[in-house]
Amino acid sequence: MPLARFVITSRFTCSGTEQERGWWVRQAGGYAGQSGRERRRDDESRRGEGDSVEEEGKRVRTEYRSPINRTQNHHSYHCQFAAVSLFRLAKSNLATTGLSPKEETRQFFMSGGSGDSSPASGRASLSCLSDLKDIELSSESGCLSIVVLGASGDLAKKKTFPALFHLFQQGFLQSGEVHIFGYARSDISDDGLRERIRGYLKGASDEVISEFLQLIKYVSGSYNSSEGFELLNKTIAEHENSKSNKPGSSRRLFYLALPPSVYPSVCKMIRSYCMNPSSNDGWTRVIVEKPFGKDLDSAEELSAQLGELFNEQQLYRIDHYLGKELVQNLLVLRFANRLFLPLWNRDNIANVQIVFREDFGTEGRGGYFDQYGIIRDIIQNHLLQVFCLVAMEKPVSLKPEHIRDEKVKVLQSVTPINHDEVVLGQYDGYKDDSTVPDDSNTPTFASLVLRVHNERWEGVPFILKAGKALNNRKAEIRVQFKDAPGDIFKCKKQGRNEFVIRLQPSEAMYMKLTVKKPGLEMATEQSELDLSYGLRYQDVKIPEAYERLILDTIRGDQQHFVRRDELRAAWEIFTPLLHDIDAGKLKALPYKPGTRGPSEADELSKRMGYVQTHGYVWIPPTLSKF
Repeated sequence: MPLARFVITSRFTCSGTEQERGWWVRQAGGYAGQSGRERRRDDESRRGEGDSVEEEGKRVRTEYRSPINRTQNHHSYHCQFAAVSLFRLAKSNLATTGLSPKEETRQFFMSGGSGDSSPASGRASLSCLSDLKDIELSSESGCLSIVVLGASGDLAKKKTFPALFHLFQQGFLQSGEVHIFGYARSDISDDGLRERIRGYLKGASDEVISEFLQLIKYVSGSYNSSEGFELLNKTIAEHENSKSNKPGSSRRLFYLALPPSVYPSVCKMIRSYCMNPSSNDGWTRVIVEKPFGKDLDSAEELSAQLGELFNEQQLYRIDHYLGKELVQNLLVLRFANRLFLPLWNRDNIANVQIVFREDFGTEGRGGYFDQYGIIRDIIQNHLLQVFCLVAMEKPVSLKPEHIRDEKVKVLQSVTPINHDEVVLGQYDGYKDDSTVPDDSNTPTFASLVLRVHNERWEGVPFILKAGKALNNRKAEIRVQFKDAPGDIFKCKKQGRNEFVIRLQPSEAMYMKLTVKKPGLEMATEQSELDLSYGLRYQDVKIPEAYERLILDTIRGDQQHFVRRDELRAAWEIFTPLLHDIDAGKLKALPYKPGTRGPSEADELSKRMGYVQTHGYVWIPPTLSKF
């Protein structure tokens, strides 16, 4: 039976709650994401080898029940049966229409959820299957090769490979379709790389970790010679050919966990020796890590070099802050809630702070850090991306280009940075590192003000602040509202309303409000409306940023990556200031480790109209309180 028509026959009574339908689809997705060995083991424990799909449906009736509402069996099993059957047929390639499972599924959705000519026949339960778009990746044709260049480095071991492992663990990368290749100059074996990585893979059994590690092969070679990349291409091709791949349908993803200085030579080698042989159904994509240059000229030079080799749809400039859960929530908060629409402007907001604080110093990275400083390392990329999402206008749609268009517009509206609105600092002991020059003026702390020249934000200061060796570790957005006019309660001194988004740690959103203090007197105090993720979403694992962004790259979604004109606009804002710092026109003030940074930074915030709340400290709620 054709795939789409089979689903139709199995889905008419798939109603139930949205939560229940989502649960069944997730179970189907988990099944589709299992390894072949895991699927066989599960099948043998639950049914006989000769069971047909129809017999499997009978088992679903009696064995599977939704944990959310066990009384809705009539609705539940149909949705689960349809979802599981869809993926089993897709994986087994049992569709008889001549289309691939992905193509027929797509045709099914495009027809309004019906395999017949009548549009009404498919309306009843299209929402049940709409959740399948989130796991469409499972049925994408063509084997996937992921190449990590710089595989023996810290970034690859601590971030890239663990992110790939978590995707594998959740079923987004499947052992029958994906292979991972490490490439570096180090002379080690496949097992040597696997052992280097093993200690960084957490949260799973040794069996699962070993199964993942067996997907990894290692190729040793130089970054600027053809021999190594020819060998890499040969190794990838052997993997692709072993999967009986349709010619030109393979997918190749290259992750450059390397310093930017070698990007041009590495990308030339990829372009010359390692591209997907055909553009039919396959693709080649390249992820490059920040920093993208040191100023406008170097960034433009790098962009031009890469642009000669790859088009914009093949390049993914990764900024991991765009993969953070609370950062991705910003668009939803701003544009899906009527509450914020009339408030999010200069008439109501006094100032905005975007803050990044670390309680440790450069920790042996002094020589590398001294080449960049805190502005290039944190503010020009991470905090500026958050600034864009806070300040941008509503996009036409959620298409990546529409969102990135609005980010570019707000960057182009930023006026030149005023030196009087900049405070730089360097913690005592920074130059004790032997790799740091004795006369270094590189800031380890910076607080600066951006101003947006448009109708929404004219006159509102955006304070971007980042520092190392401070008194605590956190990243947050703090939107402070203006005073309420006509203060009949005489409570201005207690503080203003603030909407705070805590990005890390202890992810949360809370609104600081003035409320009546319980008791017989009409006294006021500061309190909060609090959405703490650890309490509200106890059973939900918040994905790491790198997991999301690698998955987005495989899916071809560029929404959370930096476009070339966006990069240029960002460097146009900061390059004049950075050149003045490099020339010694602005000096970094000393501050003691474990403090808030230079006191001048707090004075700058006060000048910008920020009113600090004294006597109030937000404490993340815990279950023990209840």
